[in-house]
Amino acid sequence: QVTLVESGGGSVQAGGSLRLSCVGSADVVTAPCVGWSRQAPGKSREEVATIGTDGIPRYADSVKGRFTVSKDSTKATLYLQMNSLKSEDTAMYLCAADWRLPCPRWTDFRSGGQGTQVTVSS
Repeated sequence: QVTLVESGGGSVQAGGSLRLSCVGSADVVTAPCVGWSRQAPGKSREEVATIGTDGIPRYADSVKGRFTVSKDSTKATLYLQMNSLKSEDTAMYLCAADWRLPCPRWTDFRSGGQGTQVTVSS
């Protein structure tokens, strides 16, 4: 397992933006399976965005058009750019990765972090 560390969370007003970063004890960008999820108090963990072996980002309907997941190989960093934030985006955001092929379900990704808190006020 690889330890991942998220950063970039914070408090922002509705309509604002944040960029989350995820780095690991191994280069997370080399993982064929990466993604972001979130968990709000009292709610189940929700998939936010993933990139699989085809390199095509996939998004939850709730964040499509507002969030962008990307890899930066020069910085060995996985990002989640979040724009037009809404109060319902408030949650702990977690990155995850897996080096197995084929990619398992995102809930089964073996490497993850502790999360970074995002709070959006209306």
